[in-house]
Amino acid sequence: MVKKKIITLSTYLSELAVEGIQEKKGEDIVRLDLRNIHSSVADFFIVCSANSGTQVKAIADSVEEQIYKKNQVDPRHKEGFENADWIILDYFDVVIHIFKTEKRQFYGIEELWGDAESTNFKSA
Repeated sequence: MVKKKIITLSTYLSELAVEGIQEKKGEDIVRLDLRNIHSSVADFFIVCSANSGTQVKAIADSVEEQIYKKNQVDPRHKEGFENADWIILDYFDVVIHIFKTEKRQFYGIEELWGDAESTNFKSA
């Protein structure tokens, strides 16, 4: 008997987000799986870095476009477009954090959720 892998909507959205990040050359892409952490606010956090505010915005736009094109879903909330140091796209169970490199190091999101299973993705 062949076991089928079941992909949840949140897993699918997280994969689309990674594709959107890779399309605009986001760096150091990490997916934190928070599903086994009882106090988590989402199923997944996706975290990546960019070298400039322009690239931060381009990555955010690419993620929104990728998810909407494949799933017709807009983020529930988005924040940070004014300064573009750190943009957050909130899709309920998937939250995407796009940081300028120095801001990512300062906030240390990965360390805050150190109990989460993490997956690293290559930049395109």
